[in-house]
Amino acid sequence: MKMPFRDFIERVEKEYIRTWKQSGSLKRKREINWKSGSFLLVDAYDVKIQNVVNFKNFKPQECHILRLQDGLEDSTTTFENMWDLTPDTDLLKELPQEYTFETALADLIDNSLQAVWSNDRRHGRHISVVAEEDMISIFDNGSGMDASDENCIVKWGKMGASLHRSYKEQAIGGNPPYLKPFFGMFGYGGPIASMQLGRRALVSSKTKDSKKVYTLNLDRKALLSGSWKTRGSMRDSEEDEISRAPHGSFTKCKLKDIYFPYIQYDEDTKKGKTIMPVKFEVNGVDLAEVEGGEIAITNMHSCNGPDFVLQLQFSFKKDNMSKYKSPDSKTCCEANARLKCVYFPIEQGKENIDKILEKLGTRENFETFSRVSIRRLGRLLPDARWGLLSFMDLKQKRGTTAQLLKKCCMRVKCFIETDAGFNPTSSKTDLAHHSPYTTALRNLGNKPLENENDMNVQLYKDGNLISPSQLKKEYEDWIIEMHAQYDHDEADCGEDQPVFLVSPANKKALRISSEVARVHKSLMRHGRTWKCGQRIKILKGACVGVQSNNVYATIEYFLLEGLQDESGGEARILCRPSSLPDEKGCILSVNDGNTKLEMGESLSVPLSVIDAGKCIAVGRTEWEDHIERRRQKSPSIEVLDAEQCQELELDGALPVDARAGKVPQEEIVAVVRPGNYVYSSSSKSLDQKYIVKSNLEMSMEVSFRGNANELQNVRHIYLVRIGPKSLKGIQGLYVFPVKHKLLGFFQSAGIYTFSFHLNESDCKSAEKRVRVKPSSKVGKWVLLNDDQPPLYQVRVGSVFPPLSIACYDVYDNQIPFATTLEVAVKVQTDEGLLFHVEKFTKEFSNHTLTVKDMMMESSELDNLRPTYEATLVVSSEDENISVLVPCKVDPGPLQTVKAIPPIFKNQVLPGYTIQEFILEMFDQYGNHVIEGTEVQLNVEGFSIQDRLGTTRKADHHGCIDLGGLLKVTAGYEKNGMYFHLSALSFSVYYNNDVLLMLQSQTEKRVLKISSKVPEVCVVGTQMENLVFEIVNSEGVVDDTFHHEEKSGQLHMLTIKAGSFMEESLRFTFKHGRCTVTGLSVPEVEESFNFVAAHSYYPELHVNVEVPVVRPVKEKYDHLLIKKEKQVESPTPWDVSPLHELPQQVGNIRIPKVEHQEFQYPSSIGNTFPSPESSCLLQLENVKELKNIMHQHGLCVGDVEEKLKILEKEKEKAKQELSDLQGSIEPHKVESINRIESMNHSAAAIICTLFREVSFEEANNQFMEDVIGLVALLGTVGSSNLSRILAEYLGKDQMLAIVCRSFEAAGALEKFVQKPKKPMYGEVDSMHALSEPALLQEPTLGRSFVICLEDIRPYSGHFDHSDPQRKLALPDPVLPSGMTPDGFLGYAVNMVDLDSHHIHTVTSAGHGLRETVLYCLLGELQVYKTREDMLAARACIKHGAISLDGGILKQNGVTSFGVGNVEICFPVAENLEQPTSTNVVEVEKQIEEKKSKLKMINKAIELANKLHGKSVKRFKRTKKSMHKLLENIRRSSQEQSPSPMKEG
Repeated sequence: MKMPFRDFIERVEKEYIRTWKQSGSLKRKREINWKSGSFLLVDAYDVKIQNVVNFKNFKPQECHILRLQDGLEDSTTTFENMWDLTPDTDLLKELPQEYTFETALADLIDNSLQAVWSNDRRHGRHISVVAEEDMISIFDNGSGMDASDENCIVKWGKMGASLHRSYKEQAIGGNPPYLKPFFGMFGYGGPIASMQLGRRALVSSKTKDSKKVYTLNLDRKALLSGSWKTRGSMRDSEEDEISRAPHGSFTKCKLKDIYFPYIQYDEDTKKGKTIMPVKFEVNGVDLAEVEGGEIAITNMHSCNGPDFVLQLQFSFKKDNMSKYKSPDSKTCCEANARLKCVYFPIEQGKENIDKILEKLGTRENFETFSRVSIRRLGRLLPDARWGLLSFMDLKQKRGTTAQLLKKCCMRVKCFIETDAGFNPTSSKTDLAHHSPYTTALRNLGNKPLENENDMNVQLYKDGNLISPSQLKKEYEDWIIEMHAQYDHDEADCGEDQPVFLVSPANKKALRISSEVARVHKSLMRHGRTWKCGQRIKILKGACVGVQSNNVYATIEYFLLEGLQDESGGEARILCRPSSLPDEKGCILSVNDGNTKLEMGESLSVPLSVIDAGKCIAVGRTEWEDHIERRRQKSPSIEVLDAEQCQELELDGALPVDARAGKVPQEEIVAVVRPGNYVYSSSSKSLDQKYIVKSNLEMSMEVSFRGNANELQNVRHIYLVRIGPKSLKGIQGLYVFPVKHKLLGFFQSAGIYTFSFHLNESDCKSAEKRVRVKPSSKVGKWVLLNDDQPPLYQVRVGSVFPPLSIACYDVYDNQIPFATTLEVAVKVQTDEGLLFHVEKFTKEFSNHTLTVKDMMMESSELDNLRPTYEATLVVSSEDENISVLVPCKVDPGPLQTVKAIPPIFKNQVLPGYTIQEFILEMFDQYGNHVIEGTEVQLNVEGFSIQDRLGTTRKADHHGCIDLGGLLKVTAGYEKNGMYFHLSALSFSVYYNNDVLLMLQSQTEKRVLKISSKVPEVCVVGTQMENLVFEIVNSEGVVDDTFHHEEKSGQLHMLTIKAGSFMEESLRFTFKHGRCTVTGLSVPEVEESFNFVAAHSYYPELHVNVEVPVVRPVKEKYDHLLIKKEKQVESPTPWDVSPLHELPQQVGNIRIPKVEHQEFQYPSSIGNTFPSPESSCLLQLENVKELKNIMHQHGLCVGDVEEKLKILEKEKEKAKQELSDLQGSIEPHKVESINRIESMNHSAAAIICTLFREVSFEEANNQFMEDVIGLVALLGTVGSSNLSRILAEYLGKDQMLAIVCRSFEAAGALEKFVQKPKKPMYGEVDSMHALSEPALLQEPTLGRSFVICLEDIRPYSGHFDHSDPQRKLALPDPVLPSGMTPDGFLGYAVNMVDLDSHHIHTVTSAGHGLRETVLYCLLGELQVYKTREDMLAARACIKHGAISLDGGILKQNGVTSFGVGNVEICFPVAENLEQPTSTNVVEVEKQIEEKKSKLKMINKAIELANKLHGKSVKRFKRTKKSMHKLLENIRRSSQEQSPSPMKEG
């Protein structure tokens, strides 16, 4: 049958409009364009219908879904009222009454589990649950649903339509655990469970063959309103659904324990491994990988032994099946079950079941724990948590093993697996309660009930059929076996070493049956230790002997039957009830190896009372409450008061309060009152009926504590036990003697407690307290400071630590101070009072006097030296009571310094050592400072003679003794006619503060002649007895100028007369005076000038000038006679010095010059020959003169030959000296040679002098005062640094000569600029520089001289750890606070001074670094590169240089490039330094060479003198001979006749 497409659409339109109008509540999502020409129908397989609708393609009685498309783009996929879920009315009666979240979720998973069970291995079985806050999603990859009749999705949502329950018959029988998940029985699990979990549910499903995903929407509100039609949809599969179900089918719909066998199946014995039947996931986690859960925890704590396994088959007898099999009955003809009993032993004193419960966190305990759990078809029934089955309950067991079986049966749990023959409840949480199979299972092991007579129950164990009686026996045997093998109960051994009882006679009393028992004092039970002496409460009904009331008792022993390795023995607790005294309890004794345990009146209760919770540990409070209740019903003790004792004529009443020192009573009387006694008047109280007659002894104990709060510090004083006595007809009186037994009683203040106890009775004790107050009489004061040091140490000017003081009475009880108390504080010694402490404060609080803010001010601390130990006394104003505190009062910090003597009186003289000079140092109160106080000295014009330097420490007197240590190094300076010292300064610094400064205490001195100087002297005479004196400004002779070589005081007068004296004359001073006995006047008629000066202080000098004249004498006729007369008396310099000339210098021998003294002819030297003399005589004289002249010529020749030899030896010695100097200072050789090559320069001359002359041999002030050249003072570490420093300083400053003083600079100027002497001219032979001076040329150009004493030195700190004594200059800092990059140091510290220059210092002690180098370089900074230098300009104040040639002057001028540098500092890098031994040896050779060179110079000097004198004699003789010949010629002419006369 066919219908045109358009007609079919029109019918659909009419039906749609009619239905919409009838419903009235449907809301259209959009209007349908019924007039559209693009209508299209699409079936479930996406087949399109457009022209004709062929009804043959639609099978009758089946649902076909066609989707209408009107051509619009937003076509819908969801359709209202798509599915009809109207249920059968009968099913509505069977809905479960209670449905929990867990059971609802499990019902949904049941559907998924049954759906996936039919999957083959290729597709697997997969169930996934995702639980979020507002949604639960269940997914499975089962066969799926669509719109077809057989797989219609409506069956999932329609109650009673599900076909799952039809598979129930297939799940009966088979092998346990019966994994056939055909759980369906009622057909409403899906919709009811989903509506229980939420308000709305969406079911999406697809079969393998369907093209679309079909959805079913459930709304709880709509279903409750009676609307069973719901909307649905058809859509395409999502990517997630395709990936999770690649084979094309799925269904979206807690938990490991419920489905454990389906997740992890371990019973496949053939494969022997765990398999995963179904993959369960919850929130993406595979349940197979999740640890924990009840099943896992339970299995973990079971034993490893064999389980007790039974196989059960239940069936109805054929004749009686009709009773239970009705048409609507769900009871099956057959049911099967497997029972597996698992033993959970006790381990380490704790039940494994308790461990399970702890880990599960449930509210169950050991007693209420479910001993049975049931699975139906492998699915756990959560509410099926039964107690013991009938055959498992052994509580009624009798016999020897009954107690053991009762205890051990509670350690068994039974796991039951059933097939589908057992019906569950409607919620599938338990087995159906009224099912006959359920009833038979619960009654297993007992006689069958009436409704079980129609049922067959077959029991199989290990494949063998057994009877119910066999079941019980085998079950009991199995329990005993498990217990023996796995139980490790602490009751079997205890926690201490046992004492063994063998064959005790009182087994019945002990309630044991074994011949051997062990006695313990400690036992572990359920993880808790029970010990002897522990107080317990046994609840009523717990055991025999404890029926009516709870029993409070004290544990005495634990009694365990059998040996330790045996099992099944009874365990008992032996305890003493609280009503029994100790002596009536258990007594354990061992005599001669035999152990005996007497029970006394103690109880023996089974240990199981602990397991049953019937034995509870009792705390102290509950125990004391129990004891108090008992005592309230017991007799009591009463102490009689004063009135009652007076009636008995006794002094026995105890006071309530008393003062310390009170005499106690003679006696104390106590009685025992009956329990019903009520106190009334004293007359009745002494009635015998109110006093218990007893023979028991009563004890009185007296204890003491300081106050009511000191519960722990209780001291026992007295204990006595007495029996009762009778007085005045009254029996039962206990009279305790006190006064004579307790001497010194009631002296300590506090609480005295009198305790009375009736021995061996539960009579209530009595207690009386007496409060003793302290005495009002003050006894002493005591210092209370807990942390009191053995010696308080305080400094004068500071506050003494606070002192807490307590006041005690005469019995050593603490009492309060009077608030009006006046306090005095003082410090004293053994000799008496030192000083009073005026400033302090006092406070009174809590019986304590606190004295604080004690200011220690005193100037008497010198009386405490050297320990400064004293005693601080805090006393009352009348000083009757005091407390002594050992203390040490140290002086304060240094405040003032006093010099003794206050000035350098008559001691400030050049070179003088001050013998008496002490610095006294005081604090601000005038006490000498403590020993070791350190100060810094600063001296100018002085030097310190020891090696301790300028840092000094006070001695034990608080002083610094500098006597004999300060030497005046300053020289004299002229001021008018007197000479005084240059600047003198002595300062004392403490913490950078100047505390003392002594400046320029000058002592003026002058050298004068006190004797008369002649106005004129005659040539050749002597000036005799010249007296020179050194006087002060007042004209008084200074007798300290006294020459004494032993003491090092060298005071000599040097007289020098220029060219008239070859050597200076020296005379000694005696007590300020020097007498010159004779001074030769030269034989030259001119002024005689000489200078008299102090040998060490040349500033002290006097110039003397005396005219020299000839005497009146006879005039000679001829000049020759006059001249020759002079020859007759040869002058001292006419004597030949050839005998002084050395014959050997070094290894060179000098030929000896033979000489003789030549005598002029006798006729020569007296008068010239007269005309009458014979010609022959005159010719003889001429001949003799020629002979003399010849001899003088020979002498001149010999001397010149010797000079040549000496000159060669000198050059050789100079070369050897140069080589030796270069071997120890190789880095200086090049610099020295370069300087010496600079002819006509002062630097070259000085360099030459230093090469040839040693400082040790210099014997003149000039030589000592020349230090050297700047370029040769030290070395640097690199050539780049040497070059840039030389370029920065310049040639002139590099070649500058360093001298000590300005005078030395002046002398140096004269020396280097005087003209050249003739080679053999006269030179001062005493001048140490005479030989080099002979060869020097006048200097050309300008030379620079640096005067060391005139330089202002660096005033900062030094690096005392550096042997070079470098300046402690801080590193430069950029504005950022960082040190600039590339900074290498300060140039002044990068020049290493030579070893002999390190100790060169000024008179004030300043070295070359802080004077010369600091003057030249200042704080010049050195950087690695120009870039580093320029980047650090912000912190450069005094200039900088860089190793690559950059120079930045202080004035900001910058220079770069490379300059031409001639003279540099020597570089000491990469040189092999000679060893110290080699250096000493070479220096020794250098000194030998210098000595040799000096000898050669001396020999040359003497030879030059001899040469000059010989030349003079030769010339004088030649002149005399010429004059003689001239006279002869004249005489001849005069004697010959004149030609005119002749003519």
